[in-house]
Amino acid sequence: MSRDPWPTGQSSRRDLHRMALALALAPWASACTPAPLRSLSAGPQWQSDPFALGVASGQPQPDSVVLWTRLRMAQADAAHQAQPQTVVCELFADEALRQPLRQWAVQTDASRAHSVHALATGLQPGRSYWYRFVCGSAASPVGRTRTSPALNDKVERLRLALASCQHYEQGYFVAHREMAQRDLDVVLFVGDYIYESSNPKYQVRQHSGGVPTRLDEYRQRHAQYKTDPDLQACHAAHPWVMTWDDHEVVNDYADDEDNKFSDPQAVLRRRAAAYQAYFEHMPLRLGPDAQQPQRMRIHDRMAWGQLADVWTLDCRQYRSHHACPDPNRGGARVVAGCAELQDASRTMLGQAQEAWFSQGLTQSTRRWKLVAQSTQMSSTGVPTPLGRSAFNDGWDGYPLARERLLGTIAQAQLKDVLILGGDVHMNVAANLRVQANDERSPVVASELVTTSVSSRGMSETLAKQIRDNNPDIQHLRSDERGYTLVDVQAAGVSAEFRSTPHPAMPASTLRTQAQWRVNSGVAGLVRG
Repeated sequence: MSRDPWPTGQSSRRDLHRMALALALAPWASACTPAPLRSLSAGPQWQSDPFALGVASGQPQPDSVVLWTRLRMAQADAAHQAQPQTVVCELFADEALRQPLRQWAVQTDASRAHSVHALATGLQPGRSYWYRFVCGSAASPVGRTRTSPALNDKVERLRLALASCQHYEQGYFVAHREMAQRDLDVVLFVGDYIYESSNPKYQVRQHSGGVPTRLDEYRQRHAQYKTDPDLQACHAAHPWVMTWDDHEVVNDYADDEDNKFSDPQAVLRRRAAAYQAYFEHMPLRLGPDAQQPQRMRIHDRMAWGQLADVWTLDCRQYRSHHACPDPNRGGARVVAGCAELQDASRTMLGQAQEAWFSQGLTQSTRRWKLVAQSTQMSSTGVPTPLGRSAFNDGWDGYPLARERLLGTIAQAQLKDVLILGGDVHMNVAANLRVQANDERSPVVASELVTTSVSSRGMSETLAKQIRDNNPDIQHLRSDERGYTLVDVQAAGVSAEFRSTPHPAMPASTLRTQAQWRVNSGVAGLVRG
């Protein structure tokens, strides 16, 4: 039997991970303040488990991490719904919970869906902690989290799981089950945490409620996803670093335009409701715009010692509207002969985010530059009678913005840049050039795109067309679901596509579809 380079740890730790918790964060939740020890009997006497959505942690820094939970009120506890609640967060130095470190009391209420986030500060870099929440007679499951290394530490490795696109109706979250048992530093989730839409053709289980458009409806959808035990287990086991894509709001939206060409102000109101619900349910730090859910900043940067910088980019909120849209229906489509694609003012990231990212990228002194964004950057076009096609919702729909980003890497002579993405429901390994698929244009970066956790992929016929007409793509499979293991070390980055045939069912197990590597100092992918 071959040696597993991603050990699962002791059985007691697996049991802990499987206890499952969830994630959420109210963007305006009050800051945590130290509190004396609270008795379990103080506060409400619950008739049902208020911690049924679990716990989560995220956005680790060398001295801090965000801890999250949300009180869920069942009908038997409806009397508590209108009342503010005090939740105690407890932090421990050991898995057995024999070494308590500190406690905080956090006030929460219905205005934030009774979500709680505790910013645990004053921690030691590069080490694990355990935490739980207590409210009245109830205690949450225990979660494990981890701080990032000190900024100047010479770290040997960063182990992360890259995941995306978890349509509840189209499959089970067995990828999260496996991730929960892996020895990881972080889970990197790059979008489509929930789906607002349904497709009866591919249902293996059902959403509750209709298509969400209001705050209460988005809250309900997030809560349903949080009840999944495998997702809860993965949140309980590891800190998460996250960004969003479109389905957290509505399919294919671009800034203030949706796929029905609705009134922009109505789109912004819906987007604000979706953003608020997202921040209520995720372990995210609060920014200065936390009181303005119509504009919520999610793009961020995390350092992992001297080994890596990790950016999470927002490819939805600030982007230009789609090029050459269908006049009858907005959103994504394949276009050809579209002159608008050559408009240099068009942007995927928005001018401010693009400038922020370019400056940070060129000034980074860390070995690896990992760029997590929501979709595929390499080209997927095919020849047509009108010219080469372009999918206008992806980077092919913003080709000059892509050229600017890759041109920055080339002009600054940056080494060891790896683009990480999701969205397209297929495993992709590709080389990136300023001029896509042009052998005269040097490879300047490498790309890994993870398949979906559960969402169905494209047909093999279309996948073959893309492979045959895009030589930069070294690997492309759309028939399997899963996630990607990424092991970052100074000498190189190894990636393992872990997947199972569609649809992912409760008893499905994952296998290795392919392995790829990027060697330090040499842009481009090699097998193994």
